[in-house]
Amino acid sequence: MAPRLTTTAHMTPLLILWQVAFPTTELRSLSTVLLIVAAAAIVLFVARDFRAKPPRVLILGSGPMASKLIEAIETPRRPLYTVAGVVDDVRPDGGTPAEARWLGPSDRLADIVERVRPACIVVAVGDRRQGLPMQSLLDSRVSGIPVEDVFDFYERLTGKIAIESLRPSALIMSKGFRNHGAAEATARIVSMVVASIGLVVVAPFLAVLALVIRFDSRGPVLFTQPRAGRDGRPFGLLKFRTMHPCADPRSEWVADNLDRITSIGRWLRRFRLDELPQLVNVLHGDMNLVGPRPHPTRNHAAFVDQIAYYKVRNSLRPGVTGWAQVRYGYANNLTEETEKMRYDLFYIKNRSLWLDTRILFETVGIMVFGQGSSEVRHPSPSRSELLPPLSRRGEENTLVARAGLTVVSGAAAPPWVANTASARRTSAVHP
Repeated sequence: MAPRLTTTAHMTPLLILWQVAFPTTELRSLSTVLLIVAAAAIVLFVARDFRAKPPRVLILGSGPMASKLIEAIETPRRPLYTVAGVVDDVRPDGGTPAEARWLGPSDRLADIVERVRPACIVVAVGDRRQGLPMQSLLDSRVSGIPVEDVFDFYERLTGKIAIESLRPSALIMSKGFRNHGAAEATARIVSMVVASIGLVVVAPFLAVLALVIRFDSRGPVLFTQPRAGRDGRPFGLLKFRTMHPCADPRSEWVADNLDRITSIGRWLRRFRLDELPQLVNVLHGDMNLVGPRPHPTRNHAAFVDQIAYYKVRNSLRPGVTGWAQVRYGYANNLTEETEKMRYDLFYIKNRSLWLDTRILFETVGIMVFGQGSSEVRHPSPSRSELLPPLSRRGEENTLVARAGLTVVSGAAAPPWVANTASARRTSAVHP
């Protein structure tokens, strides 16, 4: 909730400046309405953040997914929920999040519900072939206590999908995935209209940036990088050059390229202005405004093999910005790329015009306030699991190399995925 409040609050001064810059009646009326909406949203978010007691959630099951849910609930500074307890036939193993919250076996579910009075019951039983306490769950449901599947609850809570525990049937039978027909046509029309207007409006600014880049350092103003688009088809991604050209192949990580970033390039990257030429890619049909960010073509096949459900990303056009970009940021290694895939899959499943609009507003906030294009802005609840201990990082490098991804050491060959020791949790950069 805090990131939403921050983004809304960031947009408020922009709306006030709009009022001052555009004094005509029509534009003032529009900005007044937007300002009122932003103020109402702030009041709503503050009221929800400062409520006395978050709803209590009772978890049925104690497997890995239950542990992930407990961690997701309790990690935020101001949790939206609290864990009332865990119900399972077998007492959870010691040291797990569920062990300290175990309340009893499932045949006592009715008594436990009567005692703790949860606001919701989340079913997180790993093997449902052994049966569920259906009568107790039905009694709870008809008495007004919602009963929800753990995957749906986790998805709604975190804005991502737990792909490591997800069964293909859960995706096949789920609602959503409106990526064809009217939804795709709407997204394409909106992208074309906004990109056309955007290019006309910012054309003088782009010309100024081009001149500044030209005089700031030697080399081309623009560069093209091969990326994988819809259905895996390659296309040339346009960006403003932000680094000094390098004759020798080098990696594409900040730690290995700090000396190459130009003075103007550092500023362009901070405010994401180097991404503006991709509006041309939108008009050309390679991209939409919103969608999963396209990956370099040389790593696409390896990601298909290593990341669960990765090919689902190919079902729609990549975007200039996306849900994973505003929620998570940029990945530094294969495990972090997997974490971003959880957000991408959430977007692909829940894609809508409203979600696209929200992503665009959050992107504008990131650009205006210079949060940077390469930082991890909102670490996930399971962030502690992403990087293995130092003793295991050599093993991860071996796995990455076997996957077909080039492992970097210092300033060696030109890979996109570097090993974790070399990356040192820095962020990916592109020339």
